[in-house]
Amino acid sequence: MSPLKHITFTIIVLGLGALPVQSQDATAIVQKAYDNMQGESSRANMTMTIVRPSWKRSIAMKAWSMGEDYSLILVTAPARDKGSAYLKRGNEIWNWLPNINRTIKLPPSMMSQSWMGSDFSNNDLVREASIVVDYNHTLLGDTTISGYDTHKIQLEPRATAPVVWEKVILFVTKDEFLQLRAEFYDENGKLVRLMEGSEIREMGGRMLPSRMEMTPVEEKDKKTIIVYNSIEFNINISERFFSIQNMKRLQ
Repeated sequence: MSPLKHITFTIIVLGLGALPVQSQDATAIVQKAYDNMQGESSRANMTMTIVRPSWKRSIAMKAWSMGEDYSLILVTAPARDKGSAYLKRGNEIWNWLPNINRTIKLPPSMMSQSWMGSDFSNNDLVREASIVVDYNHTLLGDTTISGYDTHKIQLEPRATAPVVWEKVILFVTKDEFLQLRAEFYDENGKLVRLMEGSEIREMGGRMLPSRMEMTPVEEKDKKTIIVYNSIEFNINISERFFSIQNMKRLQ
């Protein structure tokens, strides 16, 4: 899951009637997996732990979202970072730094950089690409992950899609349509990042992986773990909540 709005996408399926049956099936599975992870709006409490060879750091956060265009993340701990916030509106991100009383709009040149020192990027937070709309889907077969029967699906970007990956391989459970694993490959066909979901439990009235772990494959002893402590879906919230002024007021 980007916590990080982990990783919000447009819910549209394009041109299904013109696709082969296998592609229809694969796209339908990806759509169901997306729908299971999203709501019209949400509120979550989560903890992100950044693990490095010689140190480990945990950050507590609250997160709100509405549709695919709006999200707001507030850091609540540790004390030195408390009150810092990230606001997403469309494809733009603002960062509020209360210690220096400054709001920063992140430029395009920073989108590929690390988000809060983690293994997620600022671009992961914005999520310009949709796993439903911007990729062609192919069902590769079935496999078992952590005791769950899963569909193995290959995602290849459409020609005009704003996608940095050459391909993504998704593993989605057959019963609840849960994303248990995502493999990200570069233009050379090399596995670069691995995201795994685990500790499935009921949250917000639906079964979800409560733990998401992102690992840079070639960087030893490095990973970022996001644990969702609680999440509510379809909350009463409006576009006005996602403003720079409100971002500064939140505690």
